[in-house]
Amino acid sequence: MALIYRTTLTPTKLELLTTWLPAQPWYHGKGQPELVRAGGFRLDDPEGEVGMEFMVVTDTSGDRPATYQVPFSYRGAPLAGAGEALIGTTEHGVLGRRWVYDGTRDPVLVAQLLALVAGEAEPQMQSTSDTPDPSVTASRTEPIATSAITSMSVSDDPDGTDVFVETAADGHRPALRINRVLRPGQEADARAGLGLVTAGWSVPDGTTARAVFAAVNHARP
Repeated sequence: MALIYRTTLTPTKLELLTTWLPAQPWYHGKGQPELVRAGGFRLDDPEGEVGMEFMVVTDTSGDRPATYQVPFSYRGAPLAGAGEALIGTTEHGVLGRRWVYDGTRDPVLVAQLLALVAGEAEPQMQSTSDTPDPSVTASRTEPIATSAITSMSVSDDPDGTDVFVETAADGHRPALRINRVLRPGQEADARAGLGLVTAGWSVPDGTTARAVFAAVNHARP
């Protein structure tokens, strides 16, 4: 169970994202973003080592607001071989230095996202310890194996991130599609789907919106 500490974080998550976001291929802005938090949820690491947060931010710098999903993983030491996925480091008032990664490149976060779709993990409130978040829903069309991940390959495009996973289960090669640019009512892509994660966020006009955050598909041959 992840504990949410009421303490300082220097730099803050939004400050880290303001620097990191413009370099991403799915960022649609043209200058420095002006970010506000719009929602999100957490997942727990069964080993209690890695923090995992699916943060939603809205960029208000352009002619119209744009909303992005950024899965974070927080670690107490660098993740080997993941230097390109590092969003930055921050000083936590209780835990000390934390390495903050783009969670789509972190096998612990990917494994727990698959477990969420498989019905083996429970989404947690973003800012409250040990409190399930019933607004985050996961559905599946057939069983999804959650064997140990042996390797991953990741690619980005202008709207999201694809994570292709190899697992210890023979013949089990799920593909995760993570929607980075969130739009109200957004659906999964057209590939054969195994399951979905749907969640909501706050829109600048004061209303709420929901969309597919992630989909699990059969990997293409």
